[in-house]
Amino acid sequence: MPRTRIALLTVLAMLAFAGNSLLCRLALKGTALDASTFTLVRIAAAALALWLILRVRGGGSGVAGNWTSALTLFVYAAGFSFAYVRLAAGTGALLLFGAVQATMIGYGLASGEPLRIGQWAGLVLALAGMTWLVLPGVSAPPLLSSVLMLGAGVAWGIYSLRGRGAGEPVVTNAGNFLRAVPFAAGLSTLTLAQFSFDGTGFACAVVSGAVTSGVGYVIWYAVVKHLRAATAASVQLSVPVIAALGGIGLLGEPLSARLVVGSAAVLGGIALVVAGRQAAKA
Repeated sequence: MPRTRIALLTVLAMLAFAGNSLLCRLALKGTALDASTFTLVRIAAAALALWLILRVRGGGSGVAGNWTSALTLFVYAAGFSFAYVRLAAGTGALLLFGAVQATMIGYGLASGEPLRIGQWAGLVLALAGMTWLVLPGVSAPPLLSSVLMLGAGVAWGIYSLRGRGAGEPVVTNAGNFLRAVPFAAGLSTLTLAQFSFDGTGFACAVVSGAVTSGVGYVIWYAVVKHLRAATAASVQLSVPVIAALGGIGLLGEPLSARLVVGSAAVLGGIALVVAGRQAAKA
């Protein structure tokens, strides 16, 4: 694949990932749609989009994936939605991304993957940044929403780890999204008293599922095999930044000193871990 195309597809994938945060925040802040309905519509739209993509590609009608992965996918999507009822787009993306990376790094440590001194320093810096971000204060994000987003990040990290070697990514994700629909429908049933429909919010959920999730994942899996592991990890550092800038420019969210300091610590710390991993392989 030509380098220009790789770069373009990488940018599109990062915009899609950041777009999930912006669309969810827009729907749950600016419209009357409830979080459970957003979760259900997003998951169902992603499942449908991935199924259609497979049909167009001639991928057959078989369903891959498994129920355990589908459950972790649902936990991520639900925590993500309920957290964004009150979290700003940039703060949510940073907490999500930090929790995902911490989960995957923690798994590596538990599996016997050693860290160099610089990587340990980066990990401590990233964890300190996330702690600083949620410490009580005037500009602190709501604690419950922060915990929900961190939980969503852990769930997504587990989902990503389970996806390693699970077969063709698009087929596997299509099956997992399809299996996650009943979980989301069950959540909507349990929270029926809070049901609130809004056409604009519904459209945001459809786009989040079909485009920034479904199509976004297809683009990412198409391009990631052409990137070095360290490069793939590094470019994802841009997602919280894009989400924060989008939140400021499109949603009118404020840029706080707490977010700037927390972002620098979390993203800088993760960058140190990634750089150390690449050095160890060199």
